[in-house]
Amino acid sequence: MRAVAVVPARLASTRLPRKPLLADTGLPMVVHVLRRVMRSASLAEVVVATDAREIVEAVERHGFRAIMTRSDHPTGSDRIGEVLPRLDADVIVNVQGDEPEIAPDVIDRLVARLAEHPELDVATAAAPLPDATRYRDPNVVKVVLNRRGEALYFSRAPIPGHKTSDPAPTAAGRPPLQHVGIYAYRRSALERFLALPPSELERTESLEQLRLLENGARYGVVEIPEAHRGIDTPSDYADFVARWFANAGN
Repeated sequence: MRAVAVVPARLASTRLPRKPLLADTGLPMVVHVLRRVMRSASLAEVVVATDAREIVEAVERHGFRAIMTRSDHPTGSDRIGEVLPRLDADVIVNVQGDEPEIAPDVIDRLVARLAEHPELDVATAAAPLPDATRYRDPNVVKVVLNRRGEALYFSRAPIPGHKTSDPAPTAAGRPPLQHVGIYAYRRSALERFLALPPSELERTESLEQLRLLENGARYGVVEIPEAHRGIDTPSDYADFVARWFANAGN
């Protein structure tokens, strides 16, 4: 399979304006993401899909490819859909543009999951969530799996539910799982996502991954030790800059 990663990026961020172009490390954040993603052994190409000419120019200055899109896309997957006809790919990996510390091997594991399991439509990731506060936080998306390691449901609610509010391990001895928002789509699955209207559960939970799941798609879930850190606020970015300099840019 030929796999291509697409990074949707836009300037309009309410909590952290001009997020992709922040460059306190000397590199725009979107370029940090691209450099990490390019370490993946399973990708043939990495592309940025953006609605901002400034992002295109920053990306191209550092030797990467960027494609302009419309500004009215409701989700990152919809933005990727606009550039899909220009991609030579059997698998499209949707990588968030605000995750400059993403682990390249996670991408490799998602692509491998699709290669090894032709019955799956999408592969995504999840990490243990033992912290009670984050378990109850609606901004932290949870996922529950069946015995094949496929997603049964994604929710902002605390799932699996407990009679108490404590996210203790389930009867199987496992903590709840936090969904990690990276997706490897088979091309046909992404085309199906784009053709479907937003589903009832998708609108209720405000989670785009429910659109395909509600329509019978199969999501393979790769479990990883911990979720990579996204950059949503000025303090998140300041912490990333400190870590980057502390690690000498590695």
